[in-house]
Amino acid sequence: SDTVESLEVILEDEVTHVQIVLRYAVFEEADIITRSASVRNAGKDTIHVKKFMSTCLDFLNGSDKDLLHLPGRYGQERQVERQKILHQVSKIASGRGTSSHQQNPFVAVCDRETSEDYGGCYGMALMYSGNFLAEIELDQYDQLRVQMGINPKQFDFALAPGEKLEGPEALLTYTRKGFTGLSHIYHDFFRSNLCESKFMKETRPILINTWEAAFFDFDDKKLVEIAKCARKMGVDLMVMDDGWFGKRFDDNAGLGDWVVNEEKITCGLEKLVEQINEIGMQFGIWFEPEGVSEDSDLYRAHPDWALQIPGRPAVRSRNQLLLDLGREEVQEYLITSINRILDSANITYMKWDLNRSVTDVFSSALPADRQGEVYHRYVLGLYKVMDGIIKTHPDILFEGCSGGGGRYDPAMLVYFPQYWNSDNTKPVDNLKLHYGTSFLYPLCSTGAHISAASPEIPISTRACVAMGGTFGYELDATKLSPEELAECKEQSDRFRKYYPIIFFGDYYRLTNPFEGGNMTAWQSVTKDQEEALVSVVVTGLTVNGPQEYIRAKGLNPEWMYEIEQLGVELSGAALMHAGLPIPREIPQYTSFQYHLIHK
Repeated sequence: SDTVESLEVILEDEVTHVQIVLRYAVFEEADIITRSASVRNAGKDTIHVKKFMSTCLDFLNGSDKDLLHLPGRYGQERQVERQKILHQVSKIASGRGTSSHQQNPFVAVCDRETSEDYGGCYGMALMYSGNFLAEIELDQYDQLRVQMGINPKQFDFALAPGEKLEGPEALLTYTRKGFTGLSHIYHDFFRSNLCESKFMKETRPILINTWEAAFFDFDDKKLVEIAKCARKMGVDLMVMDDGWFGKRFDDNAGLGDWVVNEEKITCGLEKLVEQINEIGMQFGIWFEPEGVSEDSDLYRAHPDWALQIPGRPAVRSRNQLLLDLGREEVQEYLITSINRILDSANITYMKWDLNRSVTDVFSSALPADRQGEVYHRYVLGLYKVMDGIIKTHPDILFEGCSGGGGRYDPAMLVYFPQYWNSDNTKPVDNLKLHYGTSFLYPLCSTGAHISAASPEIPISTRACVAMGGTFGYELDATKLSPEELAECKEQSDRFRKYYPIIFFGDYYRLTNPFEGGNMTAWQSVTKDQEEALVSVVVTGLTVNGPQEYIRAKGLNPEWMYEIEQLGVELSGAALMHAGLPIPREIPQYTSFQYHLIHK
């Protein structure tokens, strides 16, 4: 607060006496300006807010500009598209109730010649986890207007005299240093200014999640066996995923009943956690707080707590409905019941999931003429529930998830120091997923694991890709051979060694996997330029192909760096301009990691 200046501009309509307050905060050291707005009804009659933008940028000449954004779908989130801005109104939006797999609340407007390292680039990211809209209009005089805020779809918020509505903040920045410069600004700001969790600065545990190992078919004995094997892999924390609560034997029942299923956890949760701790492992647990099964005690007692349109069949995505988080009684139930579980044992991690979009948008707690408030009230209720659970447990590491990366947005990073990147754990796909995600989000926030997917790809390469994020495992540790357990242990130890570089260093995209080259490479460099980690995955080898080189970035050109894996020293200038030669005639999907140390 000592280095941030703020400004409020109050506007009032002389006829209706509606007031708009435009708020700006200048984070000068971070090169960030935040912009938000609020609406106050100072008149005598109720008004209805139907379109509510948080920010607006005007450019005198937009005909020479490009637009970059991060579209996607389930399993292929945050792909990268760059397009020429044309004389039309273009929209980047989500109307799915969340920021969604399909779009991300981020756009960049850049000069036509802007590249990774050079060129002007404006960034705009919205701190909101619900329906959003980015509207880009190039008019007949080549003037460009870019707005971002809440999506007007089914948005109609009534304000009685004296009432006020606050809008979400947008994070704005500009750089002349290309997309890399843009990413560095956002990465640093997210690490320093968004999340107050102590885990943004402390070393986080390497975890293994039980979902792909057992799905719903597990009991306490199986979990203990998984933990024993995982410990041999160098894993610190075991996460018990979906299926531990209520009558949850498949995804048709039990969701919303946050009580331990003692048919599975026969010894009780506290005793199970003690057994895991005795192995030398921490214990984590999965929740999907927002969902409810119709076959559940909660739904039978409170069917009106679910979002449903009267007289119409419900949309049962993943065989479940969603709770009406805009209702205070729902909020209190979730805070109380989930905190009771978290406080009942030595739980040090929680995965917060949401496995469907928000549909059937009707609240039985609101009159018919206020149903346009449901989407927004859901998001506000979600934040309140998170305040009551996450903010009251500072010693628990919380990880966000929404069917993978379906709600991976800046506002979520206020609560979660890390977010599950995607349910797609195939390493080659993740090269693109990590590339696109890195435009806005730092590696320390990107959940990435080794899984049994893509068995044709060496586990060493899967580990290399997973080190492009938080690193962990999604597999059945009991099925690994002693040799595989030992290899995983070596990888876990190596990740801990590189942890400060990956989590706190500057990130560079060295190649673009969307351009179809022979390899994908990326790099992290410590702020003092003393160390760097260059990672390379070979993805498109040809027989008798040319010698490939990977040029480093961000080093001190006058320093000498030892390449630990090669036992040679090269200058920063040589590494950045000539590059590292990648061996020829190697198997497809071979990976390399080069640790550079200033000598």
